[in-house]
Amino acid sequence: MYNSIDLRDVSVEEVRGIDLDLVDLAVPAPEYEPQRQFYFMAKCRRYVKTMSEKAGRPMTFFTQTFGCQMNARDSEKLTGILEQAGYVMEEDENKADFVIYNTCTVRENANLRVYGRLGQLKRRKKENPHMMIGLCGCMMQEPEVVEKIKTSYRHVDLIFGTHNIYRFAELLCERMESDRMIIDIWKDTDKIVENLPAERKYSFKSGVNIMFGCNNFCSYCIVPYVRGRERSRNPKDIIEEIKRLADDGVVEIMLLGQNVNSYGKTLDNPVTFAQLLQEVEKIDGIERIRFMTSHPKDLSDELIQVMAKSKKICRHLHLPVQSGSTRILKEMNRRYTKEQYMSLVERIRAAIPDISLTTDIIVGFPGETEEDFLETLDVVRKVRYDSAFTFQYSRRTGTPAAVKENQVPADVVQDRFDRLLAEVQKISAETCSVYTDTTQTVLVESMNDHDPELVTGRMGNNILVHFPGDASMIGTLKEVYLRECRGFYYLGELRE
Repeated sequence: MYNSIDLRDVSVEEVRGIDLDLVDLAVPAPEYEPQRQFYFMAKCRRYVKTMSEKAGRPMTFFTQTFGCQMNARDSEKLTGILEQAGYVMEEDENKADFVIYNTCTVRENANLRVYGRLGQLKRRKKENPHMMIGLCGCMMQEPEVVEKIKTSYRHVDLIFGTHNIYRFAELLCERMESDRMIIDIWKDTDKIVENLPAERKYSFKSGVNIMFGCNNFCSYCIVPYVRGRERSRNPKDIIEEIKRLADDGVVEIMLLGQNVNSYGKTLDNPVTFAQLLQEVEKIDGIERIRFMTSHPKDLSDELIQVMAKSKKICRHLHLPVQSGSTRILKEMNRRYTKEQYMSLVERIRAAIPDISLTTDIIVGFPGETEEDFLETLDVVRKVRYDSAFTFQYSRRTGTPAAVKENQVPADVVQDRFDRLLAEVQKISAETCSVYTDTTQTVLVESMNDHDPELVTGRMGNNILVHFPGDASMIGTLKEVYLRECRGFYYLGELRE
């Protein structure tokens, strides 16, 4: 019977399997989550159906993700909610009826890109009476950004931030029932809502949020101000989510957090990240476990030992150093010294000799001298990273570093950046080549972008491998002989 399910009587365990077309919308919305959001998904579904009938075609949506893997995972939730609401995914932004940008604000030029895209959408919205535009993510947590959109981009329909993404369906419904711009920004929250739908980009691997927010306040970083304070998910909820993913064919998971090493500190019954990893390892079907990002100040010897003994945790650790100068690290508020970082690397390498270490490095932080930069080069040469993400310092309004007076001249920053990049690339090519003429396990991820006869996959240490294959291999683990190293990737041959 139509409209027969009262979501107020449905348990959290049951709500994920509900047929939204059968939800009773004549009764009030549940007060508790996630049932409340499923109620609004059902309501949106009726509105979308009406719009589709008027247009004579399905309503479509397009999502664009800017920024980190946390944002990418959030976008999978947006996609899942939109599909439950009756929208159909559209790959071409110019053809979509609903466009939503999940924004990043780590660098100010990211904001400029979003403004440019919004300007282009204004004309298209005039041509499409069904079109709506949504903005969410870190950029929306900045009050001056929201103010600018309110005054200069009145064609935007929906604005919400990082803390209330779970309310997307409710906010979308509110917009569908009014002609005004809907803005819902929270300064902070300790709320975590489980069991919302998500549409994964890959069938065989998935990110899993284990915590939200950041307490570190590095002086160059805006993230703690827009993501809020650290809050950890209940380990039981994490384990249940991963079990469902494994049952759905996922073989590799990436545990996500701004600083996974501080996981569990906010729980009523504290659990360490190392203890969580041990529980995840027990889940049948999961073959590979990755995680990011690790802050050096919180990486414990317990975690090192768990990684060393593990059969599933990938031999890859992303350990951002940011600078090799203890003086600059103090200015960055990183809370470790060069010596402490190097000691940590030594302990990791002693326990896990085949570990692949990668890092982030910022060049040209305010006050950085040539001597400070040479300290960074020294760390790079001693650690010998498999790869490094290198950045020129970018002034970020709203951070302590942005108001420092001793900004480094642009030409000096460029020179140091070029020298660092050359060193990183030379060392990376040397470290990656050590696997030549060995057979390694590779998770096949896609068809090769440049050669239809090849597939592309990753080793446990994250190095790319291209080898002959077909689409049936995607999502499977294969033994591959690494015939030739091409600097940052391998050409290989399948070993049956």
